[in-house]
Formats: sequence, C-alpha cells, structure tokens
Amino acid sequence: MQFEKTPGWLDWYADPSRPVFRAPPGAVDAHCHVFGPGERFPYAPERKYTPCDASREQLFALRDHLGFERNVVVQATCHGADNRALVDALEGSNGMARGVATVRRSVTDEELRALDAVGVRGVRFNFVKRLVDFTPKDELLEIAKRIAPLGWHIVVYFEAVDLPELWDFFTALPTTVVVDHMGRPDVTKPVDGPEFELFVKLMREHENVWSKVSCPERLSVSGPPALNGERAAYRDVVPFARRLVETFPDRVLWGTDWPHPNLKGHMPDDGLLVDFIPHIAPTAELQRKLLVDNPMRLYWPEESGGTRSPGG
Repeated sequence: MQFEKTPGWLDWYADPSRPVFRAPPGAVDAHCHVFGPGERFPYAPERKYTPCDASREQLFALRDHLGFERNVVVQATCHGADNRALVDALEGSNGMARGVATVRRSVTDEELRALDAVGVRGVRFNFVKRLVDFTPKDELLEIAKRIAPLGWHIVVYFEAVDLPELWDFFTALPTTVVVDHMGRPDVTKPVDGPEFELFVKLMREHENVWSKVSCPERLSVSGPPALNGERAAYRDVVPFARRLVETFPDRVLWGTDWPHPNLKGHMPDDGLLVDFIPHIAPTAELQRKLLVDNPMRLYWPEESGGTRSPGG
C-alpha cells in the first residue's frame, strides 16, 4: 500500500555525526519508534499524520552508530493499536529491544500474553490532543488494571499545562508510571517556577513515577546550533533535565526519539542529542544510572537481578 507523507513532513537526519560522548557499556536508547514500512505495516486509518518510513534495520544501524546496545521501541500514534511493526522490530532485535505498545479495551488476555512473550513491557497512554482522540479515563484505568499482573508499566504523554487535571488519574494508576519528555515543560519559564515544580512534586510524592529526560529538540527555544565549536545544543533545556537526573537519579531514562515524528522547525542530528547527555548527567555514576541501570531494571529485570512485579 502506498502512503503519501503529510505535507511539510521532515524526514529523519540521514547522516548523523558520531557523538563525542561515549555511552557506558550496555547503554539503552529507551525511547524510539519504527514507522512501517507502510507497504508491510500500513498506517492506521485514524492517524493524525502520515510519516516517512523508518524501519527496524535503520533503527538498529543508528543504535550501533551512536554507541548504544539496546532499544526500547515505543508504539507510534500513526500505527494506532496495530502493534505489528513494533512486534516485528522486537522479533528482529535478538533480545536487544523491548517494547511499549498501544492497546484498546477490547484486547484479549491471549493477545497481552503474546505481546509479553515478544518483549512488550508497557502500554502508552497519550493525552496530547493534537495527536490522538480522547480515550475515557475509565477505559484507560481498566487497561492499567489488566496489565499490572504482567509487571508491565504505563507510559504517559501529556503537556505541562494539562498536569493539574490529570494528576488524580496518574496517581491512581496501579503500576510504575513513566512520563515522556519531562511532561513537556515550557523552558521559557523558570526551572523552579510553579509549573515545573508541580511535576517535581508529582515525582517526589509518588515513587512509582519515572521520567524520560528526552527530546530537548522538541522543548528548546534556543535551538540546535553548537556554541563556539562545542557540541552544546539545546542549552535552555539542560536545567530542567539535570534537575530531574540529580533529584531522582534512580527514576530517569533517556532516549533519542528517533525518527522524531512531527517536528516542524528542524530535524536533529542524533549524534548531537547523545552529546546532550553529559550536560544533564555530569558524572559517570549518573550516566550509568540513566543509560544502563534504570532501563535495565525496568525492561530487562531478569538480567539485572530483579523481577517483574505489579507496581514496578
């Protein structure tokens, strides 16, 4: 099946630089996607956008180029609840990828067990209105209760201004909750201002809440240019991510967000995104927690001395 990309769509950066920062052994890119290819895995009829294709082979080649060893592949909204492209990526990873799926209330226990067997370890709830249609919270809570016995977690994607109205729902979820991209803070506001302080309060008061300190390219106002020859892009996002890494070192994850869906201004150099890491995790210990220990504990607990259990 042929799909025509959304007008103005920015394709992923085809020739990323090699990072200066060397990730520690066993590093995990804990947030990335696959798109199609559309002729094998058609995009969902209800999608809000049509992307370029971005295959598992291209994702794994990027992983190797950046110096990482594992991926966590998150179901993209353009595929809806059809997880076939995600499953294909997991099956082709030789055990080096885990997945976060999208499921509907109608999913069967047999389907959940099949997803678990190929490496799915969570489901994603998306509250960004421009990307998905509204799903009733009672339906989402029902799904959450069904996946909890599997030891899966929930990934939530929302924008900072919507946190007050979502607070009660998030804090009622019976699993570990992983927030995408720090809840998309407005980085023109103070890092200690009331909006971001509310997100910090959520993490402080609820130890089952984790955060991905990812996507500076989505949040930045200052933009990508390196300064004085340094690979130091997206500086205005650093204080927000670094605060979370230093305050909650055992509950943070990092990912590229490749192939960067729905960016409007520019397409980031993934090598430059990796070089963002030492600015937000300035010590070797913090880097290892962020890139190895935390994602292994959540997605490969059997290899890190843990077990999968409800609530994390």
